[in-house]
Amino acid sequence: MGKIIIDCDPGHDDAFAIMLAVRHLEVLGITTVGGNSPLEKTTLNALKILEALGREDIPVHAGHACPLVVPLVTAPMFHGESGLDGPVLPQPRRGPAQGHGVDFLIDTIMAHPDLSLVATGPLTNVAAALGREPRIASRLKEIALMGGSATYGNWTPTAEFNIFVDPEAAWKVFEAGVPIKMCGLNLTQQACVTPREFTRIAAVPTRTGKLAAELLTFFMASSIKAAGIKGCDLHDALAVAWLIRPGLITSAPMHVTVELKGEYTRGMTVCDYRHLRSDKPGVDLARSDFYPPRGRKPNAEVGLELDFEGFIDLLLETLASLP
Repeated sequence: MGKIIIDCDPGHDDAFAIMLAVRHLEVLGITTVGGNSPLEKTTLNALKILEALGREDIPVHAGHACPLVVPLVTAPMFHGESGLDGPVLPQPRRGPAQGHGVDFLIDTIMAHPDLSLVATGPLTNVAAALGREPRIASRLKEIALMGGSATYGNWTPTAEFNIFVDPEAAWKVFEAGVPIKMCGLNLTQQACVTPREFTRIAAVPTRTGKLAAELLTFFMASSIKAAGIKGCDLHDALAVAWLIRPGLITSAPMHVTVELKGEYTRGMTVCDYRHLRSDKPGVDLARSDFYPPRGRKPNAEVGLELDFEGFIDLLLETLASLP
């Protein structure tokens, strides 16, 4: 069972990421960041989700409330005013743990080599931790993140929400040298729960199955209204699913950086996959001399294709085996 930390901004799809993680992985802690909602709400929501899952042993540390440079942008049109509208969850019996989320990230990563970090919100905390203690870059096994896109955006024509909220932080993370698994919109929009999948999920006869159905009832309605899609995309859950069952996702190595200056492209993840069209049969992609001048060596595995039925099977199995 792999050890992970989750850095998140719950969020309905973050809730599903947490469900998958606590069932299949060893979650050492959760850090929260301002993103889908302000920090006080994302922190409260993380505590509520863990309590609903019976996992009050997992500490929650509040991190940064705002991006590194620009004001915070939130998404109440998708997640509601609470950030987790739909289910009526009681006020948690505990508050966040003592200590800033960035300090928790640094201390825990330094104490646990070969740890995976799952990041499902803006990358403010992760960038701050890497800036304060650069040694964690070599201690981390990987960062599995939901953010960006190899194609088009959702918050702007070119930028996905998590990266758009704090592009400076995202740039720092992609440049840090940590192995990255990137679940961008081009992948996560393949994880769209429609009424057909909702019926199967709502039939799971557990308390967690009921919670999932209540989350999806609101999230599907808000997504259909706000984005005109046929259901709701469980974006963040794929960052965890990739660690649990790697075969669910087909990926390719790319160099990814983040556009910071473009008038129309700020927050865009620029994915260089020109080498995948090489006219040199059998080229060794690990060769450092292959990329210049055509491009920089890949720094991320970018998810391209999802085994959707396999993902739904994993989700149903998880919901049935939680309380």
